[in-house]
Amino acid sequence: MILRGIAASDGVGLGRAVCIREESLDYSAVTYSGKETEKARLQSAIDQFNERTAHMAEHIRKQVGQKESEILTGQIAMLADPFMLSQMQESIDNGSCAEAAVDAICTMYADMFAAVEDELMRQRATDVRDVRSRLLSILLGTAGVDLSDLPAGSVLVAQDLTPSMTVGLKKENVAAILTATGGKTSHSAILARALELPAVLSVSNVMEAVKDGDGLIVDGGEGIAILNPDERTRNEYLDRQEAFLKQRAALEVYRDQPTVNADGKQYSLYANIGSVKDAEAAAKSGAEGIGLFRTEFLFMNRTSLPDETVQYEAYKAVSQIMEGKEVIIRTLDVGGDKAIEYLGMEKEENPFLGYRAVRYCLDRPELYKVQLRALLRAGAEGHNIKIMIPLVTCVDEVRAARELLEQCKKELEEAQIPFDKDIALGAMIETPSAALIADLLAKECDFFSIGTNDLTQYTMAVDRGNAKVEKLYSPLQPAVLRSIKNVIAAARDAGIPVGMCGEAAADPRLLPLLMTWGLDEFSVSASAVLATRANIRRWLSADAARVTDEAMSLSTATGVEGYLAASVAQ
Repeated sequence: MILRGIAASDGVGLGRAVCIREESLDYSAVTYSGKETEKARLQSAIDQFNERTAHMAEHIRKQVGQKESEILTGQIAMLADPFMLSQMQESIDNGSCAEAAVDAICTMYADMFAAVEDELMRQRATDVRDVRSRLLSILLGTAGVDLSDLPAGSVLVAQDLTPSMTVGLKKENVAAILTATGGKTSHSAILARALELPAVLSVSNVMEAVKDGDGLIVDGGEGIAILNPDERTRNEYLDRQEAFLKQRAALEVYRDQPTVNADGKQYSLYANIGSVKDAEAAAKSGAEGIGLFRTEFLFMNRTSLPDETVQYEAYKAVSQIMEGKEVIIRTLDVGGDKAIEYLGMEKEENPFLGYRAVRYCLDRPELYKVQLRALLRAGAEGHNIKIMIPLVTCVDEVRAARELLEQCKKELEEAQIPFDKDIALGAMIETPSAALIADLLAKECDFFSIGTNDLTQYTMAVDRGNAKVEKLYSPLQPAVLRSIKNVIAAARDAGIPVGMCGEAAADPRLLPLLMTWGLDEFSVSASAVLATRANIRRWLSADAARVTDEAMSLSTATGVEGYLAASVAQ
């Protein structure tokens, strides 16, 4: 039996199913003990939750990484929301026991987030459900999920894989992950990729179809799982697994190699990061610079804005880690799926088309100038920092940002604080409007970086996290390819460098097109650096141009995908 879902983490895993089913959290036998007693029980449970979660987050930070641990620290911040706590206390005042109050309020929030169309916002529903389950477990005194003693060759099968479940998990005992929910950007996917475990998500009937001990093959590249395979199929996938692992090991030879094509043409291969720790991983991976530093992670999981010194120290640290190599830092991209409670942003009907990113920052110049000053100061350390504006849609936004930058330079000069007077200011091209006026924007910017994740989403008018329309979400759609080509051409005509920091920068099918069109810089996840370098080195310019001409003559994404897949496989 073949189970199909979303390919979330590449690789092949073979093993026996370990089904993680929700423990009984029945509190029907709990009696109400009065307002003060129930509130005290609730607060005690929250205190225990926070202590355990902080311990879990630190464990994950050490074992997996900072970005993954921030999923858990975000849960602590969620419970620190005075509004959520006051609603639970109000429920207790109305006669509910602590368990019922937690259940009602958390379920309300989870349902609210689950109803939002964007998958990244829906991940907050997963967080709230995890908070609910763990708080109820503490209140009821139950053990909770423990994956610390799994047998070797375990395939984890769950409704969803929450960060709290992975604490104590021994990676060497896990063959793969299967879940009933989640997409490519979900917590489960992030954790699976960080642990380098094959994963297939959103297998709708997996909890009903699979039982403990069933044999499973999980192909995280194809997005399928084979239930109770026969011996021939098992042997076939053992061979595929061995080939995949050999291929991964073979990439090590490219760690210290230059990024050049088969003709010797030089390219820049950078890494995308979200924290100082990520920069360390990028440097170790062989990245030649940082193509995207997502600064919003500095602002999340806090109770107030990071001040200029905090930001300056973070930007300076990344600059120093990269030892003079270029570091492109994106200014605050808040809003959309990135809600920061203390900013008091109003809930919007369609946040991805609303008050976010540069739109928000330009309306809050004092907040924006704190970040711009910190960037200018950090730039004086190694003169390797560039500033990138997110979600640009028109020339006015770039001009307004540059005007604020000039004001900050003047303020720092008057205060006799060192700064980089020649710091570059560029735009992230991720909206159809920016792609259409790329020639106009190129006159205002020092560089471009193409964000294919949002550019694809907005161009195709498709929610990238919605499995029902996922087939439309592809950078190989002719409309998206034409937009990318137009942006690169505009940058080349203006004589400014152009890079790509979206997921497509690591797609081997796209490489010949991007190289032919003249992309200067590819920015990928640290784990994809070596594979991308190897793929670039195999292409002769003439072969890439031939493939590009043929691909661009095709009228459908299916045709383009089929042709490029065959070309890459040759």
